[in-house]
Formats: sequence, structure tokens, C-alpha cells
Amino acid sequence: MGFEVLLKGKNMIRLLQGLGVALKISLISVVISIVLGLILGMLMSLKKPVINMLSRIYLEIVRIMPQMVLLFIVFFGFTKLTGRNLSAEVSSIIVFSFWGTAEMADLVRGCLQSIPKIQYESSMALGLTRLQTYIYVIIPQIIRRLIPLSINLITRMIKTTSLIMMIGIVEVLKVGQQIIEANRKSSPHAAFGIFATILLLYFLACWPISCLARYLEKKLV
Repeated sequence: MGFEVLLKGKNMIRLLQGLGVALKISLISVVISIVLGLILGMLMSLKKPVINMLSRIYLEIVRIMPQMVLLFIVFFGFTKLTGRNLSAEVSSIIVFSFWGTAEMADLVRGCLQSIPKIQYESSMALGLTRLQTYIYVIIPQIIRRLIPLSINLITRMIKTTSLIMMIGIVEVLKVGQQIIEANRKSSPHAAFGIFATILLLYFLACWPISCLARYLEKKLV
């Protein structure tokens, strides 16, 4: 089945190191996306014409443009335009943050718009300022609504990091391909075992996040 290849040399350790690279890029991108997405989502909910127009253009670019094309544009295009080399990891973080921020902002906007207007009016009637209304009334509600949606986005970002191999980053999928190529003659069926192991590694990386989401949902309800 090809699993024996993992026992040769440091193949399993190399796979885990490749997964670590993918998770590091994902984690940094997720943190940036959540922070910027919350800010942009709140701005989008203000319904200002200029902000709405710019955010709509931004969202459409993210939805229409494949992540792989964005990776190529940032990684190769930046060097062409500026004459400076941008590392593959930094390029990946920029692209995934660019994508994640748009997705998170749209989620935040949708959650804010789903809050009944009467809650804003009632808070004002009780003497709360706009800031206090957001802190004590609105934000606790949108957090509960955002958890399952944001967890879905986070797991998608982790899985989509497999694209970074296209700009030369040696992550888990790239390592897997290298192992398969190196053992093509001695273990012709290694591909099944390697890719099955990569599938398991991605599952083990994403499953705790899903468990945490369910726990937080119960705690916050």
C-alpha cells in the first residue's frame, strides 16, 4: 500500500515538518484575517456609499480571482514591478490574508445586519453609547453567530495552503511528492500511502479546531 515508505529514513519527520510550514502560514494569515476582517466588516455595516463601493470591488476581486493566480501575481509580479525579491512565505501570507480578510469581513457584515434594529434602538433608549452598544449587546451576539462560520473559513485556509507548493514552498504536499519521486522504483505504490497519510495529517490538524468551535458554541449559548 506504500505506507512502508514512511519508515524509511526521515520521511515521516519531513512530512510533519512540511505540515508545520503549512500550519504556520495558515495561523499567521488567520490572525491577520480575523483582525482586519472584523474592522472591515464593521465599516461595511455603516452603509457609507464610498466604503460600500470599495468593499464590493474588493470582495468581487477575491471571489473571481483564483488563489493560485493571486499567488503568482504577488510572488512574481511584485519582483517585476519593484525589482525586489519577495519571499514565497511572505507572498503566501499576503495572499491568504487578502483572501481571508474579505471572507471574514463579509461574514461580520452579514452577522451585524442580522441583528434586529430594535436592539440598537433599545440600547440607545437605555442610555448606552454606540460604543457600549457594540461592546455589551452586539458583539457578544455576533461572536456566537460567527464561530461556526469562521471555523469553516479557518479550515478552508489550512487546506488551501497546499497551493503554496506552486511558488516553491516545501510544505506537506510538496514533501509527499518528493518522497514518491525518490521511491518510484523501489515502491511504485507509494503514492497511495503518502497521500493517505497527508489526508490524515490534515484531518488531525482541522479536527481539534472543529471540536473547539463546538465547545465555544456551547459555552457562549
